[in-house]
Amino acid sequence: MVQIFEMIMLICFGLSWPFNIAKSLRSRTAKGKSVLFEVFIIVGYISGLAGKFIGDNVTYVAAFYVADIAMVATDLALTLRNKHLDRLAARGEKA
Repeated sequence: MVQIFEMIMLICFGLSWPFNIAKSLRSRTAKGKSVLFEVFIIVGYISGLAGKFIGDNVTYVAAFYVADIAMVATDLALTLRNKHLDRLAARGEKA
């Protein structure tokens, strides 16, 4: 039962990232985004995944950790790209 609730938590958190990624792609700005926040989220997911391995409790739930890490890393990459685009725009340059 614990695995099911952990999976539900990861799915619920994971459902928000595709929307965030789409917004980052469309907006082409990093305004309102925090690199540090996204790094902390990734560290949290990696810690949860490491706990699965350390506790010798690797199950199908680990796949949800990996998927969530991949989505947050994608959004982090887009945030960094958008910060660069924001700097170019502030200088009046085009990307």
